[in-house]
Amino acid sequence: MFQNIGNLALRLKLDNTLALCQKLGNPQEKLKIIHVGGTNGKGSTCALLASCLKEKGYKVGLFSSPHLKDFRERIKINGKTCSKKYVVEFVRENKETLENLNLSFFEMTTAMALDYFHQKKVDWVILEVGLGGRLDATNIVKPKASVITNIGLDHQKILGETLGEIAAEKAGIIKQNTPVFVGETTAETKKVFKKIAKQKNAPIFWVEKFSKKDFQSDLKGLYQQKNMHLAYTVLTQLKKELKLKEKHIEKGFSRVVKNTGFMGRWQVLGKKPLTIADVAHNTHGMLEISRQLKEIKYKKLHLVLGFVNDKKVEEIIDLFPKNAVFHFCQPNTERKFPIEKLKEKYENNLDCLFYSSVSEAYLSAQKKANNKDLIFIGGSNYVVSEIL
Repeated sequence: MFQNIGNLALRLKLDNTLALCQKLGNPQEKLKIIHVGGTNGKGSTCALLASCLKEKGYKVGLFSSPHLKDFRERIKINGKTCSKKYVVEFVRENKETLENLNLSFFEMTTAMALDYFHQKKVDWVILEVGLGGRLDATNIVKPKASVITNIGLDHQKILGETLGEIAAEKAGIIKQNTPVFVGETTAETKKVFKKIAKQKNAPIFWVEKFSKKDFQSDLKGLYQQKNMHLAYTVLTQLKKELKLKEKHIEKGFSRVVKNTGFMGRWQVLGKKPLTIADVAHNTHGMLEISRQLKEIKYKKLHLVLGFVNDKKVEEIIDLFPKNAVFHFCQPNTERKFPIEKLKEKYENNLDCLFYSSVSEAYLSAQKKANNKDLIFIGGSNYVVSEIL
């Protein structure tokens, strides 16, 4: 599993997923899909789109990753996870094929989701890319629209060292004669998107040209405005296909958590002290978190932070105020960034404590914080997952 061992678990090709889907009767060819990729904000954008389509009355399949508490969070219809029975039966019925093809965890899960959505006769599927785009298992589909949130430096060992190289991988989800919607760009990434869209004769929509207003949502976090601008552009530009009205979008945005069960994004876990968890886990995402923390009034900031070993940890830590109390920990995964390395680097430079588990670090922050303080939990999906 990529979640446990990282790059070694990846299968950067589409053959396996195609072979399994062929055995399943090619469910991907019978579904109406919006395909969402990018570096940060994929999950939020998917949840926003799914919530609005549900408000219109559609039966909406949502495939997202990673999960935080339960594997079945990855495969939902109108906010309800697929049944345990379905997962068990899918594996039992396809066990021989899964073993013969030596499929990765994500390849299996992608095919499982597509099969489930076809069986349940959903009206629309919102499909989140796992990693990259061009060679991601989800890229076997022919969507009604492709969506790219933004490009940041993440997974460079796999996707490329520059924003341009990463953009080229993410832009692999752009399909022939299919509209593509782009959230944020830089001069470097915009050039890449323009070139690939032109090659594919794909109409390209830049969000800044279509959506300016601020939105209300139960998804908290200032950065969610960017995701809402993107979702709004997609939903309004596809209005002939989707038949959505403004009221469906407004209600959809205001009930994302209720409609999709979405977790881990600027999620308030307690009020006294204010305790917030967020799965942002790279420099690009953490920059948004650090900006929002500056907007909050508190007496002392306590940070419960843990990381995996392929992140630029120093860059992330530099984004936080130096007068905060850092409760460093290591998540329970083989990919963890070892606590010893954090200790070596920061023991004499910051007000910090070190713990071998996430729960110990969280308990430490709770013990030291008073009611007027702020506790922020993050650095990795795994840290938030363990807290939840």
